[in-house]
Amino acid sequence: MVNTLERGGTERQFVILAKALASGAFDVGLGCLARRGEFLHEVPEILEFSPGGSLYRARSFRSRIALARHLRQRRVAIAHAFDFYTNLMLIPAARLARVPVVIGSHRQLGDLQTWKQFRAQNLMFRMCDRVVCNSHAAAGRLCRAGVRRDKLVVIPNGLSEDAFAEVTPAFPALPDVLRVGMISRMNDPAKNHGTFLRVAARLAVKFERLEFVLVGDGPLRPELESFAAQLGLSSRVRFLGDRHDIPAVVASLDITMLPSSSESLSNVILESMAAGVPVIAADVGGNPELVREGETGLLVSLDDNSFVRAAEQLLLNPELRKACGKRARVAASSRHRLSAISHSFEQLYKSLLAEKSSSPELREVWGA
Repeated sequence: MVNTLERGGTERQFVILAKALASGAFDVGLGCLARRGEFLHEVPEILEFSPGGSLYRARSFRSRIALARHLRQRRVAIAHAFDFYTNLMLIPAARLARVPVVIGSHRQLGDLQTWKQFRAQNLMFRMCDRVVCNSHAAAGRLCRAGVRRDKLVVIPNGLSEDAFAEVTPAFPALPDVLRVGMISRMNDPAKNHGTFLRVAARLAVKFERLEFVLVGDGPLRPELESFAAQLGLSSRVRFLGDRHDIPAVVASLDITMLPSSSESLSNVILESMAAGVPVIAADVGGNPELVREGETGLLVSLDDNSFVRAAEQLLLNPELRKACGKRARVAASSRHRLSAISHSFEQLYKSLLAEKSSSPELREVWGA
């Protein structure tokens, strides 16, 4: 179960994982809190259990009861909440329905949540059999907050085969032109688009044939476009908005930059690695679990000077760029292919079912 099907890394992971699991050993049923978003057409069968705009009002409790009834009727053996909002919705409903195996998810660091949200989620995690984190950084954050270590399982994000396919670049290569890009929704100051633009302004002075690409959209876009103009970058920066051809866009880049101050496990880094594009990322959260310093990219402190120096290092050294990109692609292929990630989830589900095999709940669900 996921919150919505709107464009985002969590939602994309939900869709590709659901499809992969559906072709495996399990009969997979999907649920959400709101049937909306660009990915809805990929899972049209998904059911909605709306809390009515709040997870704490009367309607949300009625929805939990309806959800529990649905789980009972479907004789569901495993309930897996995929994000913060469904942790608060599905976990108590599954316990009410006496679902044998209940799994929560933590796919962010938690530092962007309010303390009330973080506390409420941790209370839900006490009711889970396991909590899946997509990075060791996220798991460590929960462990320090009091969630039992033996409840935590780390399964990273996966990449579909499309991410590794050879594609025609969205923008053709031009003689002596290099492109630096940032791919991120423009909806949160923590993404630090301002850092990217300030760094771009400094690099533009030193590299006349350097272009900058911003992919994504959101309420902050007008402000960012205005800031780019103030920096004199209007002719050097492309604002592409939301794109449905991310592999082709990434294939057009020479460097991907990720100055976000909070990342658990970045899909942008993974997609860049799969495309053989080196990444410069802030040394935060789960980024070091993907970017091996000097091998698959560069990790830097979250300040303009560090990003400028790292960019200059890669821009002036084409052999280093090529070597980092090649090693990054190999690393992504060996550790993050969707087939391996979905297998990890299947193994988790099977192991938990085996643990519960003698429980009355499981016998009741399966009619044994």
